[in-house]
Amino acid sequence: MGCITKHYLNEYSLLGVWKIEEDLAALSELVELDNEEKKRFNSFSSTSRKLEFLSVRALLAELLGKEARIVYNKNNKPFLKDGSRFISISHSHKLTAILLSTNEKVGIDLEYMSSNITAIALKFLNRKEKVAKEQEKRKYHLYIHWCAKEALYKICDKEGISLRKNITIEPFDVMESGEIKGQVKTDKINEKFELFYSKYDNYAIVWTKKNWENLTETTHKK
Repeated sequence: MGCITKHYLNEYSLLGVWKIEEDLAALSELVELDNEEKKRFNSFSSTSRKLEFLSVRALLAELLGKEARIVYNKNNKPFLKDGSRFISISHSHKLTAILLSTNEKVGIDLEYMSSNITAIALKFLNRKEKVAKEQEKRKYHLYIHWCAKEALYKICDKEGISLRKNITIEPFDVMESGEIKGQVKTDKINEKFELFYSKYDNYAIVWTKKNWENLTETTHKK
């Protein structure tokens, strides 16, 4: 299917989602890998990981052109090689998502909603957070919390942040899509964020963005 959405969130930020329905040969035709990318691609043993890798490059080419390149720092965090935009990437099952912005830090996470999320909820929820008791809402509500915390973890670019202890999502009534608020609080960070969530088929998607100048000095210190 390829790119299923290319949405400008504002004049600075662009969100794209790709649905993987191609095989390796078909996706390979859509991208132009440099030597470093070929080396990385060939290091993956599983077909699913290779498909994810190619889908990210295919989606990036759709959003910015085939000349756009992704590089990684020592913590495996992605950056655009030309430094023109902030970037955040997520993939799960058959979907890949990229969030880009020229002047805002970004974080995005998507998850295929399987049935076992309740079993691990206590690993990422804290006592301040509330989840719907109705079975038909509960799973989606839990996945929104999970994705929101992953998105905040990415935007803060910090090692050692606990999803349960350091990130709190304010209580909200779950709908098909909406806006929520979250806070990241550690000994070095104390920031509040607005996040946006939506559902596509059986996927939960959450993203956030914040102007670099509005982040506290301790948030972006390495």
